[in-house]
Amino acid sequence: MYKRQKHIGISKSRYTLFRQCPKALWLKTYKPEEIVVSDALQQRFEAGNAVGDLAMGLFGKFTEVTAYTPGGRLDLGKMTEETRKCLDAEVDVICEASFFYDGGYCAVDILKKENGGYAIYEVKSSTDGDKEVYAQDVAYQKYILENNGISVTGTYLVCIDSDYVLYGELDIHGLFQIQDISESVAQEHPLVASQVASAKKMLSKMDEEPDVDLNVHCHKPYDCAFWQYCSRHLPKQSVFNLYRMNFDKKIAHYQQGVITYEQLRNEELNEKQRMQLECNLGHTIYVNNVAIREFLNTLSYPLYFLDFETIQPVIPEYQGTHSYQQIPFQYSLHYIEEPDGELKHKEFLGVSGEDPRRALAEQLCKDIPMNVCTTAYNKAFECTRLRELAETFPDLSEHLLNIRDHIIDLLVPFQSGWYYVPAMGGSFSIKSVLPALFPDDPELDYHNLQGSVHNGGEAMNIFPRIKDMSPEEQQAARQSLLKYCELDTYAMVKVWEKLKEAAQG
Repeated sequence: MYKRQKHIGISKSRYTLFRQCPKALWLKTYKPEEIVVSDALQQRFEAGNAVGDLAMGLFGKFTEVTAYTPGGRLDLGKMTEETRKCLDAEVDVICEASFFYDGGYCAVDILKKENGGYAIYEVKSSTDGDKEVYAQDVAYQKYILENNGISVTGTYLVCIDSDYVLYGELDIHGLFQIQDISESVAQEHPLVASQVASAKKMLSKMDEEPDVDLNVHCHKPYDCAFWQYCSRHLPKQSVFNLYRMNFDKKIAHYQQGVITYEQLRNEELNEKQRMQLECNLGHTIYVNNVAIREFLNTLSYPLYFLDFETIQPVIPEYQGTHSYQQIPFQYSLHYIEEPDGELKHKEFLGVSGEDPRRALAEQLCKDIPMNVCTTAYNKAFECTRLRELAETFPDLSEHLLNIRDHIIDLLVPFQSGWYYVPAMGGSFSIKSVLPALFPDDPELDYHNLQGSVHNGGEAMNIFPRIKDMSPEEQQAARQSLLKYCELDTYAMVKVWEKLKEAAQG
């Protein structure tokens, strides 16, 4: 049962959520237990906080009015009071400047005194400054401020400059780019009052869940955290499970009532989608023995299985890196030296808080000889990391590029449609293929891993935090990372073995 609330305010995040989908705002208010926060979304929140804190110093001296209650929640009343004091004192730069108006609330990331009034600077952790939602966000803030008697003389977006590379000390003026979005805000601003009124009216009906069906807004501009809830009426296998059909086209089929695999039979589909459809409807497995056999003949011994884990710091931490660069901090390596040989394992895990790339690259060159056959699953990822490492460390370049040039992709037999099991559900990622091929093997179930790491998102999140843990926590976290990454490459070994069985069939 959802928690009832009598008075619901509209913040800038609630306003933009309403603009994307009114139902999403209603659900967030009255059925928050249905939210599914992905690792990617959680990372976006955390990145936003870090970037916001850093951007406060863009214009020199500033006053931040953030305040908390004894319970650790934002003290909005105190923040608005401090904001008013700063305005009365004509403070030049106020961060998190807070305002109420008619049940609405906003906190301006950076409010800067200029041109006889104040300019709004909205800070985002993305490198893309063109999203429509940003103009909606800033237009809402302008609406609240102007109704508080503030003359808004400029509206700007502060984003990450993807071209900035860290050399020496971090230069926040190089890291951030500032865009004037006044034209987009001007188009959005006249809509704010009516949209706010509509949002309040909807939220006043706490017993009436809005009747909003699935549409393109479910993934635009952001993936909705209520997708699982709103799509619960769909059959287990529906048009939304089809392999590589863009979301807009899936929605078009859905709106035409073409939803089930049976209904899709008469639609125009590509070869892999057609195979997926027929295998699911017929409960059959498709195996192209000849193609798989030819693929396996491209492999040779000694045979290596490689997987990297990476972090993507939004604020560059290591020299020569840029925002959101994939930084490999760990790898797992299973290998077999000869047919029927013993399966062996090697691994590397960097030190949290230190640049792991040099040590990782050196160890990898020791662990994988030149001119040997290495496999990866979706090799483009590993190959790109190897190229980047080679560019960073020229003395290791020849060896690293040799490894890259000898990588064969275990994804190929599945992505090419040579091996399909209905349980794959139209996805050929290792996390879909593995349980489909080994449905009853607890040894290959990532959920059975002990510790705090069960997927790549959790690995990415925990590694940077290890440096701040107690020695006992550090040991447990590192062990979790090692076991997770080891399972990734062991899973590749098992997939390879399954392919060998299929080739003989």
